[in-house]
Amino acid sequence: MTRRLQQCLLLTAMAGLAPLPAQDVLSLKQAVGIALDSSPAIEAARAGEREAEAGIGVAKAGGLPSVAVRESFTRSNNPVFAFGSLLNQRQFGSENFAIERLNNPDALNLFQSVVRVEQVLFDANRTKNAVRGARLRRELSAEERRADEATAILAVVRTYFGIALADESVRVAEQTKKSIEADLRRAESLFEAGMATKADTLSMKVHLAAIDEELIRARAQADVARAVLNDALGLDLDRPHALTTPLESVTPAADFRESYVRLAVEQHPDLRRAALGTELSAAETRAVSSALWPRVTAQGVLEAGRGRFASRAGGNWLAGVALDWQIWKGNENRARISAARHAEDRALASRRRAESAVNLRVRQAHADWNAARERIAVGEAAVEEAEESYRIQRNRYENGLVNVTELIRGQTAVLATQFRRLAALYDLRVARAVLDEAAGILTADSEALQ
Repeated sequence: MTRRLQQCLLLTAMAGLAPLPAQDVLSLKQAVGIALDSSPAIEAARAGEREAEAGIGVAKAGGLPSVAVRESFTRSNNPVFAFGSLLNQRQFGSENFAIERLNNPDALNLFQSVVRVEQVLFDANRTKNAVRGARLRRELSAEERRADEATAILAVVRTYFGIALADESVRVAEQTKKSIEADLRRAESLFEAGMATKADTLSMKVHLAAIDEELIRARAQADVARAVLNDALGLDLDRPHALTTPLESVTPAADFRESYVRLAVEQHPDLRRAALGTELSAAETRAVSSALWPRVTAQGVLEAGRGRFASRAGGNWLAGVALDWQIWKGNENRARISAARHAEDRALASRRRAESAVNLRVRQAHADWNAARERIAVGEAAVEEAEESYRIQRNRYENGLVNVTELIRGQTAVLATQFRRLAALYDLRVARAVLDEAAGILTADSEALQ
């Protein structure tokens, strides 16, 4: 063997050992984690939560002292301005009492510095109610984020197991195609032996074409499902993944529907938002009612007036207490209170409606989970029975006891029962996640994602 030939053989062997394009190993939990990190809706919900947190600081500011500084420059020959400015600058002299000078003063500069401090002493709990409302809004934002996260997780579960279902459908269709091809060869052998008609082989070929169509559809669905998952994860649509969470494995759910109803009452974001909405409406009613009461503030002012920027200055101070009480405003405040109370009634009605809706969702999810579990048991038995029936029909066909139609019918029954079993497995996995979502406990760490 020449050296050149040896090199060619070595390169060929190395090419045969070259690794296939790498695939990302992706479990369901990892997919959920990526989706939660990349979802714009989740990021928007988190930003809303941070916005609501900042709103608490805004509300608290109403009870803290406010300090304002003002610097101004004014030049005028207005008699009143000139008279007052000279006094502020401590520059008023006896010559300024001249009538002509009082009536026609020279233009005067005033550089004025003012520091104003104000502290609320009594506001009929306006600030307290505002802080309470801001905290409730923050909690509402947190529940909205939880609801958005559960929705995103559920979407990933459906898509992830949709890929698994499509892959398993392809595998089943490929196995069925091999079985049909074997039956076709058997029919051709029987035809050559004079034990079957040409119609048998033609029927088998038609049946093979049908399974080829099924394979084409299954492979297309698998490709689309992978693209949908990548889109949900914010990845390139053609990025390959090796899914590691099998369709068959599922964590059992509790058999008692009432336990999920109790969890939903305590944990479901919709019910928590309804309860918070009721509290927020009550807080807003109290906040509006506080407008009927006076507001008392303490004020302090330091003021310096200067004829020049850094000289001819005079300073003064002011301290006092002010009471502001709007006795009547065309019944606007009372109308606001009435509107707030109606809003509170609406929140209570919405809460009752949410409780009923969540209870119904738990019932439906639990029923779907139970139905899927029972369908799996039925489906597994049906697959075994269909396979045994097909085996018998195949043996009978080889012995000339049944026609090819019966054989094809048996093969079709096996395929149909296998597809139904896969559909039940998919429904079980999705129903498990839907049940946790209905109970308000679907998170990135849920057992439903195992």
